[in-house]
Amino acid sequence: MNSSANKITPLASQDFAAAQDMLEEIAFIRGFEAKALALTQTNPPRVPGSMHFCAGQEAVPVGAAAALRPDDQMIATYRGHGWAIASGLAPEAVMAEVCQKAGGVNGGRAGSAYLMAPDTRFVGENSIVGAGTTMACGVAMANLRKGNGQVVTVTIGDGAMNQGAVHEAMAFASAFKLPVIFVVENNGWAELTPMSKMVTVDRIAQRAGGYGMKSATINGSDAISVRDTFAATAEYVRSGQGPVLVEFIVPRLWGHYNKDIEHYRPKADRAEAETRDPIKVLGARLVAAGAMKQAQVDELVAAQSQRADDMAEAVMEGPDPEDAGILANVLAPPSAEMPEVLETQEMTYIAAVTLAMRAELETDENTLVYGEDVGNAGGIFGGSRYLQRDFGEDRVFDMPIAENAILGSAVGAAISGMRPIVEIMWADFIFVALDQLINQAANVRYITGGKSTCPMVVRTQQGVTPGSCAQHSQSIEAILAHIPGIKVALAASATDAYALLRAAAADPDPVVVIEARGLYFEKSEVAITQGAEPVGKARLRRDGKDVVIMTWGTMVPRALAAADALSGDGIEASVLDLRWLNPLDEDAMIAAAKAAGGNVLIVHEAVRQGGFAGEIAFRLRELVEPKTPLNIARVTTPDVRMPANAGLQSVLIPDAEKICTAAHALLKGK
Repeated sequence: MNSSANKITPLASQDFAAAQDMLEEIAFIRGFEAKALALTQTNPPRVPGSMHFCAGQEAVPVGAAAALRPDDQMIATYRGHGWAIASGLAPEAVMAEVCQKAGGVNGGRAGSAYLMAPDTRFVGENSIVGAGTTMACGVAMANLRKGNGQVVTVTIGDGAMNQGAVHEAMAFASAFKLPVIFVVENNGWAELTPMSKMVTVDRIAQRAGGYGMKSATINGSDAISVRDTFAATAEYVRSGQGPVLVEFIVPRLWGHYNKDIEHYRPKADRAEAETRDPIKVLGARLVAAGAMKQAQVDELVAAQSQRADDMAEAVMEGPDPEDAGILANVLAPPSAEMPEVLETQEMTYIAAVTLAMRAELETDENTLVYGEDVGNAGGIFGGSRYLQRDFGEDRVFDMPIAENAILGSAVGAAISGMRPIVEIMWADFIFVALDQLINQAANVRYITGGKSTCPMVVRTQQGVTPGSCAQHSQSIEAILAHIPGIKVALAASATDAYALLRAAAADPDPVVVIEARGLYFEKSEVAITQGAEPVGKARLRRDGKDVVIMTWGTMVPRALAAADALSGDGIEASVLDLRWLNPLDEDAMIAAAKAAGGNVLIVHEAVRQGGFAGEIAFRLRELVEPKTPLNIARVTTPDVRMPANAGLQSVLIPDAEKICTAAHALLKGK
C-alpha cells in the first residue's frame, strides 16, 4: 500500500458535500471534548477524574465511519470519544458517561476512558494500552465464524506499538488472515515521551512487514484521504486477504490528559501541530475549492461548539447514578436446576475433560476450543485428543505461543456470541496475560450493567509433581478468586472434571477451571448428563461429627486419606470439597462447620500467606459465630518457592500425615 503521510490533494467537486459533513462532525467532536475538558477544570471540578482527548485526531474516526459499513465494529483506545460518536452512539449518552451520569452509555460505571457498548458496533474503549488488539482478533474470529463479512477496526497510539499484546495480536491476525484493520494514531508522543526516542524505524507501519501484513502511512489530518484509505483497506481485508496496519500521522493539539500542562514539550512542536489541525486543513480545502467561504467555516465550527456546550449542560442537569444497584451485575446468579443423568462410566480424569468438551462442541455450534497445541496434537496432556479430527479446524485449533492473544481473543469472541473454551497450558502462564482476565473479561457484565456478558472458559492445570520447577508448580486459585467478575472452579476427580467443565461452559460469565495435573490418570465414576449442573456447589465427600476438613483440588484425595486414618484413632472427620472458590457455597460451609461442632481444618496446596484458607476462616467467623463457637486451623504449603526435587517437595506439600497431625492438634487445643 502507498504511503502519504503529508500528501493533500485538491478537493474534488463530488466530495464537497461529504467534506462539509465531515467538517461538521469533526468540529462537533472538538467542541464535545473542549466542553468535557472545561468541566474538569473548574474549582472544584464539575466532573472529577482524568480524561484523555483526541483533539487533532478527529478526522480518523470520522473518515473511518464514512467509509466502513454500518455494521463494521470499532475498538478504541482511551482517547475514544471521537470513535464512540462517529460509530453512531448517541452523543448525549456518550457525554453522560464521560460525566459519570446515570444516563451514560454505561450508567456512569465506565467513565471517560472505558465506555463500552458491545451490543452495538462500538465494542468499546480500553484504558489498558494495546489490550484491545487481541480482543479485536476475537471479534474478527466470531465474524468469520458467522460469515457476516464484517471488519473490525482497532486503534492504538504510537506508544502501544511497543506493547507485547499488540505484537501477539498481529501475529495471530496474520496467521489466521483475520479481517482486522489495525490503526495507529501516531501523534508523535508516547504519553509524555517523544516517540522518536523509542523507535528506530522511519515509519511505525514498517513493523507490519515482520508479520507479512500490508501497511500504509497516511496523513491523518486529511479526512478525505482517511476516508478513501479506509474504503480501500476494508475492501482488501473483507476479501479474506488478511489484516492491514494503517498508521495515521496526526497532531497532538492538547496534552496527554486533562491535567497535563506539557512542561516537557517544546513550543515549536506544539506550534507545528497546530498547522495540521484537521479543522483548519479541511476548512482550508473547502475554501480553496470554492465550496465554502472562510466565514461559513468559522460559523459552522462555532455552531458545533455551541451545540456541544448546550448538550453538555443539559447532561449535567441529569441524575447521578443511584446506589441501589451498585452491587448488581458482577456475576450472574447460578441456576438451580440439576441436569438429567444419562449414564455413568468409569474413566480417567483427563478422559472426563475430553468428554466434557466433546459434549459442548456437539450441543452448541458456537463453542470453540483452542490454545497452544490443543488442535493437531490434541493437547500436551491429551485433553483435546481427536476433537479437531471430529469437529474440524475451524472449531478446534492451535494458537501461536501467545497467551495474551489466546485470552484476549477469547474475550472478543465471547462478547460477540461465541462460547470459547481456551487452554492455558500451565497455571503459571496465566500471569503472562492476566490483564485479559482481570481488566477485560471480569469487567464486561458490570460495566455494561448486564447488557453484555463474556461467556468464556479458561482451562488450566496446577499442582506440584515430581520434577516440576518453580515456574510450573504454583497454585494460583486465591489470586483469581479475589477478582470480582471471575468464577473459579477446581476439580479433584474425574467426576468433577466433567461436571465442573460443563457447568463452566454453560455459564454466562468468565470461568477459570483449574485441573489437577497430578490426578489426570486417576479413575472414578462420571455421571454423563444432559446439560450442566449449577455453578457454585460444594460436595460433601465424607461425613463426620468431630471435625470438618475443608479443601479443594489436589488436596481432596489426601484429605480423604487423612479422614480414613483419623477414623482409626476414633476421630470422625467429614471432608467438604468446596469445588468452587468463587462463588463460594456458604450454605454448605455453614452446615459442615456446625455439624462438626465448630471444628474446622482448612487444607490447600497453595502457600500460606494470602492463601484462600484465610478467606474461608474469616467468612465462617462472619457467618457462624457467635451461635456456634469456631475452632479453626489450616494446613498449607509454607511460604516458599517450589524446588524441583521430589524429596524436597514432599517435605513442603501437605499430605495425609500432616493433615492428621493438624487435626489432632486442633481437637487437643480445644
